[in-house]
Amino acid sequence: MAEEFGVLTPVGGGDPIPLLSKKLRIGRREGCDIVLRFPNVSSHHCLMELSEGFWFVRDLKSRNGIKVNGDRVPVGLRKRVDPDDKISFAKHEFVLKYNPHELGAYGTPPQDEQIEDIMQQSLLERAGLQKKKEK
Repeated sequence: MAEEFGVLTPVGGGDPIPLLSKKLRIGRREGCDIVLRFPNVSSHHCLMELSEGFWFVRDLKSRNGIKVNGDRVPVGLRKRVDPDDKISFAKHEFVLKYNPHELGAYGTPPQDEQIEDIMQQSLLERAGLQKKKEK
């Protein structure tokens, strides 16, 4: 039996999705590790990665975004998803279940990535609606 690194449980019912790898691409395409067959989920929606015992999510420029506990994840930045947090892919909500200590966590949890200087990006860039201008 494959090693399990956690479970995504759909809010409102449905089959739990086991996390069977430390790096998972989630999207609508058949080639993704976790396939969500909904029209509002992008073909390559996001990437989930296990780092230092904690799960992180990174939006891959999806059309309808990702939210963790109701807060939108900025496109391209890594956001930590703690045990029992709610994560939404487009409008499809799941609860992430895992035990960081069983996955190698120790000490202070790793932090989210931050934009170096928030004033260096326009609002459209931060929302993923416009590419960064070359200087």
